[in-house]
Amino acid sequence: MKELKQILTLTLHEKRDVAIAIFFGFLAGIAGAALMASSGYLISKAALTSQITILIVMGACLKLFGLVSALSRYAERLFSHRATFTMLSNLRVSFFEKLSPLAPGIFQKYRSGDLLARIVGDVESLQNFMLRVFYPPVVLGLVFLSTIFFASFFSLAIAMVILAGMLLTIVVVPAIFAWRQRRIDSAVRTSRAALSTEATEFLFGFRDLKIYQQLERKERDLTVFSERYAEQQQKEGLEENFGQSVNAFVALLASFFVLGLGAYFVSAGELDGLYLAMLVMVSIAVFENVAPMAAFPAHFEENRKAAVRLEQVVTEPVRKPGDLALPVKPIEIAFENVSFTYPEEERPALSNISLQLPSGSKTAIVGPSGSGKSTLLQLLLNVLPADSGMISIGGEPLEKLHPEKLWRRMNVVLQENHFFFGTIRSNLLIANENATDEEMETALARVQLSAFSPDTKVNEKGENLSGGEKQRLAIARAMLRGETLWLLDEPVSSVDSITAKDIYSQLFEQGKDDTFVIISHDLTGLEQMDQIIVMEQGQIVEAGTYEEIMEKQGHFFALKQIEKSIFA
Repeated sequence: MKELKQILTLTLHEKRDVAIAIFFGFLAGIAGAALMASSGYLISKAALTSQITILIVMGACLKLFGLVSALSRYAERLFSHRATFTMLSNLRVSFFEKLSPLAPGIFQKYRSGDLLARIVGDVESLQNFMLRVFYPPVVLGLVFLSTIFFASFFSLAIAMVILAGMLLTIVVVPAIFAWRQRRIDSAVRTSRAALSTEATEFLFGFRDLKIYQQLERKERDLTVFSERYAEQQQKEGLEENFGQSVNAFVALLASFFVLGLGAYFVSAGELDGLYLAMLVMVSIAVFENVAPMAAFPAHFEENRKAAVRLEQVVTEPVRKPGDLALPVKPIEIAFENVSFTYPEEERPALSNISLQLPSGSKTAIVGPSGSGKSTLLQLLLNVLPADSGMISIGGEPLEKLHPEKLWRRMNVVLQENHFFFGTIRSNLLIANENATDEEMETALARVQLSAFSPDTKVNEKGENLSGGEKQRLAIARAMLRGETLWLLDEPVSSVDSITAKDIYSQLFEQGKDDTFVIISHDLTGLEQMDQIIVMEQGQIVEAGTYEEIMEKQGHFFALKQIEKSIFA
């Protein structure tokens, strides 16, 4: 039950609705039992008396109890569902507040399909906590205890039989089937997560699968996962039906015991025969209410697993963010003996990196693929934490800066830039919500996208744009940001050299006194950079101006010669 502690806490935040729902649920249960008891008493009384007044009063009581039961059941549903929906809303907010600081690092551990299954499926399944797990035992317990108290005035033995039936149907049988359900439900959730993951990959990779003629094989794999999930669901359904049957059988046996014991007491003269039908009808009525408890094990295990899977995601270690903002003064950047290794990797991505990037400088970081260039940028964005060493921006240690306050002062273009379904306007307003259409059109013209207007449609993930158009649109978005620190990771890798040169000219014209950090594998046009950093295998192997490192005829010179031989 400890796994559901947070869900219980969020549910009890709506204590008013919960308390009202329990009250009306109890009232509906008691009214239903009273209705059946009155019916039994009326039948017996009608057979033994000719007083019409008593029969009229009992008939009126039947109508009253029926009306109270119906109205109370409606009120119970209203308040219990309102509490449930509010709890779900609070749960989603709480979960995303915990999840947000973990992104984007969380994607290194969990696949997107698995995360989607947890965020949507597991959260939705917790709607049953209030209605199927927390609420039924409380209401049934109150109804049973009240019924047992009432029955004890007529026969203590019959009250004990009802008590024994209550313990069996509310505690013992559900506990046994909860234990059995735990094994089945684990397999169901594993199958659902696997199916969701494979379906997501199938949709994202559909084009490549089609090109490489692997679509049928992937479809067969997806069918296997689907059938496995359906098989596990079938087992879960059969187990739930079996539990309901056993619980109903135990409830029926308890009512038969009440009937048999009552008949014995009547024949022995220990119970007035007038009350036998009433006590039997009461037991039937209260045991009819145990149906929700038959489904309790399945819902309990489902909720417990859902809570565990959600907790697994948000209990990842979170770095405590700083609270400082980037100073307004000129922004210089310094790395001092910085090292970083990705989790579960042996080879360090960065090793003892030390460099100085003065304010207003233009620095290019070059090197072969896998040399650590993009990792260095991720550390500078404070997305990844350095294992050792110190990074400072504007004289402030990076760990003391609040990430969002830091990002607010940056113009960032990454290798993979996301574009949302909508228009060019909606995607540009992400960078500057106050930008006018004229400013957007100017930014688009600077990156040679004059053919686009702010009203041009953009499909999900920018699927209707070419690779070069995506990069130029991302640069236009950064231009609209208008800050003084530029971090550009392969910003023009999909653009031809002439267009790339023109875009760099526009960038440097707009940010004459800004600080630029540009990661690139393209070595052309670096003559205008103030500093060039050459990296290889996570280390800086050369640094200096273009003329200085060319004179050394080292790594950079060798890379230039290779480039010349390829494009000669």
